[in-house]
Amino acid sequence: MSAGPTDDKATCIRSMEIMSTGTLEDFAEVYTADALDREADEYPPLRGPEGLHRSAERLRGAFSDMRWEVHEAVQDGALVVLHTTMTGHQTGTLTAYGPDGAVSAVFPSRGRSFSATQTHWFRMEGGKIAEHWANRDDMTMGRELGWLPPTPGYIVKMVLARRQAQREAKA
Repeated sequence: MSAGPTDDKATCIRSMEIMSTGTLEDFAEVYTADALDREADEYPPLRGPEGLHRSAERLRGAFSDMRWEVHEAVQDGALVVLHTTMTGHQTGTLTAYGPDGAVSAVFPSRGRSFSATQTHWFRMEGGKIAEHWANRDDMTMGRELGWLPPTPGYIVKMVLARRQAQREAKA
């Protein structure tokens, strides 16, 4: 039996909630075994609940009090769209990876908070999420966190943190 539109929207809203505090078991309840997160940049790429949970852990390590406020939830067939605002406080380092898995950028914490709008797109399959995309306002987030425009001192911190992350990746 397939889930109805209301259930699908609730599943997608739940997926945003568990990004902040959910366990691997929580992720398995809302994502298919081979779910694809088109926004993840972790390496090696993992699909399914494990990959989504790893993305959540990476974000949790960088942002405390991370959460999403859902403003709108709409569905058309197998597609669910959420309009959200993500908020949090950067208390850890955020590392980004390129398509080859190499460290591409590192953003050390400046201890600031942020609030940025996002739109999340989900393709549903059998009542679970099979695919995820997002449109994020990363420029606002970067400005609020003090990443943009980078000061000379922050650029030095970014370069040193990137070198450290690259050394750790090789170890």
